[in-house]
Amino acid sequence: MSTHSRRRGHVIYARTQVRGRRRLPAVGKVDEAHLLGHDGLEALRLLTNHDLDTGAPFATVLLGQPTLATKMRLGVLAALEQRVTVRHHMTGMNADETARYIRHHLALAGRSDPLFTDDAINLIHINSRGKPRSVNNLALAALIAARAQDKTLVDEASARSAITETTTEHLAASP
Repeated sequence: MSTHSRRRGHVIYARTQVRGRRRLPAVGKVDEAHLLGHDGLEALRLLTNHDLDTGAPFATVLLGQPTLATKMRLGVLAALEQRVTVRHHMTGMNADETARYIRHHLALAGRSDPLFTDDAINLIHINSRGKPRSVNNLALAALIAARAQDKTLVDEASARSAITETTTEHLAASP
């Protein structure tokens, strides 16, 4: 697994014990688990509770934003919280990783020569906090801004334009 794919969000891994069995447990994955309400999390608890005393071979991987961990700490979900055996909080990329990430995606698209200036990449990194989704969104908006200005390189001005545009759109969408 690459550094970038390990750093994409917040992961909680809950599993039941497998006793006396040699086969691997079945694994269920719930993406965007932070969107689950109490009833959904309780249903997951009941699934992992099935035949717990005899070691039901069932594992659940919950993927979600940090609010998932907050929900899990609520007293009403204590039984589910007790089943969590591994937690991992994924952080954003550092500046070098962000630069490599952008260059790697450009190479995948067939671009071998530089398209983003170092200043533009640095600005994208700072404003995205190294979060891959934000890096992608800002880089795309910066590409569009550079093209709209007939530039052959995405420079700091194009990146600033992208940041202003995406920040303005985000604020306008907020209630």
